[in-house]
Amino acid sequence: MTTARLCGYRRAMTLPLSGLLHPLDLLAVGLLLLAWGGTGWLCEHPPAGRPSVSVLMKVHRRAWMREMVTRSPRIFDASVIDSLRRGTAFFASGSMIAIGGGMALIGNPDRLATLVEDLTLPADTVRLEVRVIFVLILVANAFLKFVWSHRVFGYCAIVMAAVPNDPDHPDAYPRAAQAAELNINAARNFNSGLRAVFFALAALGWMLGPLALIVTTLATTFVILRSEFASGSRAAVLDERPRS
Repeated sequence: MTTARLCGYRRAMTLPLSGLLHPLDLLAVGLLLLAWGGTGWLCEHPPAGRPSVSVLMKVHRRAWMREMVTRSPRIFDASVIDSLRRGTAFFASGSMIAIGGGMALIGNPDRLATLVEDLTLPADTVRLEVRVIFVLILVANAFLKFVWSHRVFGYCAIVMAAVPNDPDHPDAYPRAAQAAELNINAARNFNSGLRAVFFALAALGWMLGPLALIVTTLATTFVILRSEFASGSRAAVLDERPRS
């Protein structure tokens, strides 16, 4: 990095946030945050006549735990829970790697300056650093959601193991219901982590400017809402596919 560029970088670091972000930047970031929170709320609290996949799957998770009571042996149920836990662990590990890579990037001004030059990004080094930090905040949220989901799936596995083998035992179905609610809670956090990852990817559009961020935010919102309310998976859960 040249002396002039380093001096400019230090001067930029002393600017307030309002000096680093233009009004259009603030609008684009506000839109992404609104879309992130709005899609999460809508997926968990859909209209009564148009349930989302997340809500529909709650019914099947409760049915799964009821069926587990009379299943013997319960190796299949243990395998499914283990698969869910491995899935959350995979995404948590991926999020941690992304956080580490992002921290390494913003900690090296020379690398950021090279990235700006090589990709001809419309931003100076400090503004690019602010945008990378914003992406990292979303990824960090996803990491925390995945870690908590993994832990709650573990709680669910323990409660499942505590369900009596005798279906006529008075604690059998109540404990199965507890396991179902833990399963639903873990899935809710996992879905929240996935949405954070999706919007972190959308936030990468900010590297190309606020207009690009608006476009990627709208595209991501469309993809999420379509998968929850108009996808083939939803049709399969509702058994709405035409029969041959």
